[in-house]
Amino acid sequence: MEDDKKRRERELDALRRKPALQPLAAKEIGSFRLTPWHVLHTFGRAIALARRGAGRGLAEHWGSLKYSQALFAGRPDAYMSLSAEGRETADYYKALQSGELGVGFALSLAKHVLGRRYPHHAVSIISADTVLRAGWALTSRDAGHRSGYRYRPRFFAEVWKPGEPSRVFPIESKGNHSNASTSHDQLASASAHVEAVHIGSWNETPSLLFSTELPMEGPLTVHGLQTLGKGGFLRESLGAGDRDLDHHVEELNIYPGIQPPSADGETPSSEPGFHVQPEHYSWFGHVLARTFAAGLTAFAGDGEATVRYLTKRQGQRHFTGFAHAATGSVQDARQELCGIPFVGTDHVFRLNRTRVEAFSGVAEHLYRHLEGGHVQRYRDEVYVRRDAWPQATWDSKWGGPVSVHPDGSALAMREL
Repeated sequence: MEDDKKRRERELDALRRKPALQPLAAKEIGSFRLTPWHVLHTFGRAIALARRGAGRGLAEHWGSLKYSQALFAGRPDAYMSLSAEGRETADYYKALQSGELGVGFALSLAKHVLGRRYPHHAVSIISADTVLRAGWALTSRDAGHRSGYRYRPRFFAEVWKPGEPSRVFPIESKGNHSNASTSHDQLASASAHVEAVHIGSWNETPSLLFSTELPMEGPLTVHGLQTLGKGGFLRESLGAGDRDLDHHVEELNIYPGIQPPSADGETPSSEPGFHVQPEHYSWFGHVLARTFAAGLTAFAGDGEATVRYLTKRQGQRHFTGFAHAATGSVQDARQELCGIPFVGTDHVFRLNRTRVEAFSGVAEHLYRHLEGGHVQRYRDEVYVRRDAWPQATWDSKWGGPVSVHPDGSALAMREL
């Protein structure tokens, strides 16, 4: 691996990687159907808090729409592949395209697998960097003890049910336009990233690793690995009591490092990374819930509501201040999709001379909970409705493709 070679040259310790990796079982995946709109929706939700630039509406919130012509699904029973436009992307953009589309496919598959594994739970995907910044300094710009370790997962999946402890899975996603050999290298690299976060006991945190292969010819392939373990549960912290998810998150300065277990009565030195210990379980669950809420309000274009859910180090200032509809995401639109009222934000742009309108938002009744700061009420209601959302991929009244997720968010496009 290139990373290992560079570390040897700099006389650094070898990278730790997740042990006991195994492929995702075919029986856990079953029959899995996706539309390009669902993939773009998943990617757009994933990057809503990514801090990609000053023009949030163009740089991050609508980043997924630049790939709206990159995928080709053909017949309803066909495998998805790159379109002619996706294949003709300039070489220096190919790595960006494969990596970002890979996020959409990987997270779609992760939610599908975890949803089948835990049918009585909800599954939330949250940006790992944004979550970790509530407790650790990740860069020199962050106040606090910095880990100096650049390997960390890109996302967390929280599997949750009201009244029960959540279970958290670190997720790493990569992508390429090459072949299976490249994907194998990417999975080896991904194993170092997911190993950087331990929740509970040493080497007991389950994780998911993906590499999406988007070849120039033929169908795309998602390679998936997992590690099993008894950890990842956010059981009640000792002496913490129940946390009110409607209250602001307390920003901590946890000293970085993962503590291996004692051997022969001696406590070994800590390893680089981030360790969520039992005393922080309740706090970490609080951060996950409110960061997820921030991602939803950002996806709906509501910067004012997003600010209330983030700490200063998580990027609160990034969503503060005036945003113009031409360059930012402004929550000023409402649409009825599949018979459900949604509120959110929209943009009009051109695809090969055709004017296209895109809308993203959250079901109005759920959005009002988030707008008012009622995270617990949102979670209770979205849990009850998790299997009741429409499965339609086209809304004739709207006049175009739609994607509605169990979290109550929607992405829709149509020609004008």
